[in-house]
Amino acid sequence: MKIFKCIGGCILIDFKTQLFKTMGHPTRLRILELLRTGEKTVGELQQALDIDPSSVSQQLSVMRTRQLVDARKQGTSVYYTVRDELVFDIMDIARQIFQNQISTMQSMLTEPDELL
Repeated sequence: MKIFKCIGGCILIDFKTQLFKTMGHPTRLRILELLRTGEKTVGELQQALDIDPSSVSQQLSVMRTRQLVDARKQGTSVYYTVRDELVFDIMDIARQIFQNQISTMQSMLTEPDELL
């Protein structure tokens, strides 16, 4: 019987778990999509998302804690940006996986005889 030793690998697994958990919230994903085009204020995000500012601020706080976004203050406004643009690659890959699954389902529907 092999015993799984989790030393350095556990740190990476924990990091991935927290990253995907943070990105796994619908509002946070929508915020990331909006930040893809550049920095935005809470007000700009709130208007685009059509949700109350406190909800946007709460989600941004979680994302800052998990180091997904950075904030900079200018006057009375706080501007948010994505800390590491590789996050967008993850989102693009998720989109590709979704498209692959849709294509597979469409193939199954158009060619039902092959399943029998």
